[in-house]
Amino acid sequence: MSFQTFLNAVEKGLPAPVYMFYASDLFLIREAMDEIKRLVPETERDFNFHILDLTMQGEDSITLEQILNVANTVSFFGGRRFTILSGNIQKLLKKDLEKLHVYISNPAEGSVFVILHSGLLSKDAREKFKALKPISLDMRESEIPFWIKKRARIKGMEISDDAIDFLIGLHGPDLGLLAAEIEKISLLGKEKVHTDDISEIVTGGRLYSIFDLTNALRGRDPGRVFRIYKTLQETSDDYSLIGALNWQYGRHIHSGGNQAENEYLLRVFELLNSVDKDIKSSGRIFPMEYLLIKLLRLQEGRLPSS
Repeated sequence: MSFQTFLNAVEKGLPAPVYMFYASDLFLIREAMDEIKRLVPETERDFNFHILDLTMQGEDSITLEQILNVANTVSFFGGRRFTILSGNIQKLLKKDLEKLHVYISNPAEGSVFVILHSGLLSKDAREKFKALKPISLDMRESEIPFWIKKRARIKGMEISDDAIDFLIGLHGPDLGLLAAEIEKISLLGKEKVHTDDISEIVTGGRLYSIFDLTNALRGRDPGRVFRIYKTLQETSDDYSLIGALNWQYGRHIHSGGNQAENEYLLRVFELLNSVDKDIKSSGRIFPMEYLLIKLLRLQEGRLPSS
C-alpha cells in the first residue's frame, strides 16, 4: 500500500463510507486532505467538508463525540459530507475507541468518514482497525516522479522527465521542497516545462547544484567539494542535501553486472545512512564534513571512474 493506492481511491471518489490512512510524513497528511477536499464542490465546502483535529488544545479542542456528531449530520445540497478526523488515533482513550468502532460498524448514509493518522500504526492498532484495511500514504521513491507529474498537472502544466530528474537531483525525495519548487515553476505560466526553463529558477541563481557536488566527489577534488558544499549550505539544510545525494548515487545502481560499482555504492549508502542518524540525533559536530571526507577517501580507493 502507498500514496498511489490512496490516489486511486480518490479518483474513484472515495465510494466507501469509512477510510483509514496513515503516514509518518505530515506533508503527506496535508496532501491527503487537499486531495479529498477537491472531491467536494467549492460551493459546498463550508457545509460538506470538515477537518477535525484531535490534537487541538484549549478553546479549539474537540471531543470524539462532537466529531461523530458532525459525521452523522445530514449533508447539505444533496452531496456527500466528508468528515476528516486527523491526529494520532493510538492516543484515544478506550471509551473513545469503542465509540469509534460503533460508528464504523454503522456509518451515516451520504457521509464519508476519513481517519488520517499521523505516524506509523502499531501492530495492535492495525489489528483493531483491520476491517478498514488501513492504507499507508508513505511514498516510495519510485512513486515520486509520478507524484510530481500529477502535482504539475494540477497547476496546469506538463513537466518533462528530464526536468523531474533535475528537481529530484537537487532536492532528493524531500516532498515539501519539491512541492515548493513546483509552485515556483507554475508562476512561469508555461504549459510544457523542461530543464532549461527551470534551472535558473530552482537553483536561485546559485553557481552549483547537487550534480556538481556528486561530480566533484567522483573527481576526487577536495577543494571543489568543500567549495560547492559551502555554497549549497546557504540555501539547503544538511538533511536535504543527504536526501539529494542519496537520490543521485541511487541513479547509478546497476540492476545486473558491474559488481564492483554496486559494492562501492552500497558503502556510499551506508555512509549516508550513518550521517543521517548523526544529524537526527545531533550526536556529532560537523557530520556533513565528516561524510564528505569519507566519500572522498572511498572514491580514492577505486579505479578511475569512467
